[in-house]
Amino acid sequence: MASDFHDFFLASAGVAGSLTGLLFVAVSIAHDRLSAPDVAQISQVRAATALTAFLNGLAVSLFALIPGIGAGWPAFAVAVSGLLFTAAAWLSLVRVRGTQPGGVRDGAFLTGLAVALVFELIWGLRAARHPAESGPVETIAVLVIVCFLIGIARSWELIGGPNIGIWGELWRLFRPHAEDASGR
Repeated sequence: MASDFHDFFLASAGVAGSLTGLLFVAVSIAHDRLSAPDVAQISQVRAATALTAFLNGLAVSLFALIPGIGAGWPAFAVAVSGLLFTAAAWLSLVRVRGTQPGGVRDGAFLTGLAVALVFELIWGLRAARHPAESGPVETIAVLVIVCFLIGIARSWELIGGPNIGIWGELWRLFRPHAEDASGR
């Protein structure tokens, strides 16, 4: 890893640790709701997606701080693991489609995470093969931030934070009697 990124990965590891801890608190508070027999599978997918995104940033950042390891191979390995999770989460959504609301939006988040992880896999391999180049490490750093943003958005939805987006508001404005597909 280029020494230019040491401070970034140090701060990123702290952010990832804090966000992961807050996610555990949120899941603990909502434990009864998340473990009830009739709970929507989507809530469990949201929690797992947030955790996967935060752990991605944590693992890449911590390994990148170890002298001699760099960000390349850790980013590659974490991306593979994350893609396996994403595939399992997609299968989970397919399994419950039609019986639980919110699948399209959650599928979009999973797709976004998968795209970020594919880029992370590619750039991780590039960083591992060319450790002296800073470009691949810079891209990995940006992807760590993207994973944080995805994890924060998933966490917000998990705790039931308000969803005030432009498309939803336009839909409600022009079709005021239409049921909101997200259930909020």
